[in-house]
Amino acid sequence: MDKKAMKPSNGIFKREEGLSGLSPKERKAMEAYCADYMGFLGKAKTERRAYAESVALLERNGFRPLDSFKTLKTGDRFYRGYHGKTLLAAIVGKRSPAMGVDVVGGHTDAPRIDLKPVPLTEKGGLAYFDTHYYGGIKKYQWLVRPLALYGVVCKPDGTRIDIAIGDDPVDPIFMITDILPHLGQEQAKKALSEAIPGESLDLLIASEPCPKASDDKDVKEKVKLNVLRMLGEKYGITEEDLVSAELEIVPAGMPREMGFDRSMIAGYGHDDRICAYAGLRALIDQGDVPERTAVVIMCDKEEIGSVGATGMDSSFFENSIAELLFRYDAKGYSDIVTRRALEASRMLSADVTNASDPLFSDLDAPNNTAILNAGGCFNKYTGSRGKSGANDARAEFLASLRGVFAKHKVAWQIGELGKVDKGGGGTIALFMSRFGMDVVDLGTPLLNMHAPCEVAAKFDAYMTYRAYWAFFKG
Repeated sequence: MDKKAMKPSNGIFKREEGLSGLSPKERKAMEAYCADYMGFLGKAKTERRAYAESVALLERNGFRPLDSFKTLKTGDRFYRGYHGKTLLAAIVGKRSPAMGVDVVGGHTDAPRIDLKPVPLTEKGGLAYFDTHYYGGIKKYQWLVRPLALYGVVCKPDGTRIDIAIGDDPVDPIFMITDILPHLGQEQAKKALSEAIPGESLDLLIASEPCPKASDDKDVKEKVKLNVLRMLGEKYGITEEDLVSAELEIVPAGMPREMGFDRSMIAGYGHDDRICAYAGLRALIDQGDVPERTAVVIMCDKEEIGSVGATGMDSSFFENSIAELLFRYDAKGYSDIVTRRALEASRMLSADVTNASDPLFSDLDAPNNTAILNAGGCFNKYTGSRGKSGANDARAEFLASLRGVFAKHKVAWQIGELGKVDKGGGGTIALFMSRFGMDVVDLGTPLLNMHAPCEVAAKFDAYMTYRAYWAFFKG
């Protein structure tokens, strides 16, 4: 990349489009990386699928389960998973991990619609799944679009049945319906937040009565019965089995290149698989053993506050680092070693940010909102209204990262999540900074964040990966 095109001169900070500064070789590398990412995104429709795809990628590149190591030494590559949703992977560096580790952490859950514990219902001769939305969504965006069903159904005997319906070309799709405009005058008068109640997001799944009960007047819910018949015949699932299931409704369809110039990627779940995948690839693609132990964490539940056993507010990360230190030096291990190692660690919180949309520019903070094609974006702080609930990175840490990115010719930018008092948000940075480590958010800018189809620039996706790679390299 032409360094002059990437960074301003004379110490004046100026964001410039970096795409035009790419050499043919770098552009080819960007396209190859983005093609790999699109392949991952199309398969990783849920946090469980993201976990499975990530483990497979790690194992193809020489990573082994942490439990398979009696002791750890410099250069060892390992991973540790939890409940098939949250994953930590690492390369043991040249320095002792007791001196601190470098972490890139992102989440693999995304806003979606979940099935309720007792979901199957029939209304007016149609069968539906009753639902409960997950994360911050605009409910109207999920209506009248092709939807797929993913997840697992677990039976008392230990059997786990994987469900994936809607993305194979031979599969049926599902849909949440909406009223026609001819009859929607009253709906149109309501605020967007009120026009579509959460309880109305029922998924239409069938309309044909069960053939065996079509003439039986005593059977009241014949379409529901037909669904149960099909579930039983194909999967061995009963209605009661749906109580112990995790079934998620996500947009059907694969990620696509966007625009005449193919410079963007449109797809479901960029937030935050685009950053989690970048961190994973940055770790895998380290050539030489890094000086400091390099760690990637891919977690669950960020979209609902990082709660639960698989969220970053759990002890999974802390426990994993403790086990790393113990297996590296059992004789020198103690609780205080873990505490000091966490304090001496550094982290890039790998989460997306909003990109300026010229159609809604009144929400942007001038000069402080990310733009497409300028690289990954720092958010020095998140939170809302007076930085409430924020991790606010210290100046020294940001300065050190500027030096690393200049050394490795990484394009970057810095911004906030819109105007002060207009909104805000949070990431896993808050939960990691409690250990005393340096943390700052750095991720890919998006258009349509939290929508069923989000948009990212290829250049920004690639430079986010390059930023994480450079961070580990030092």
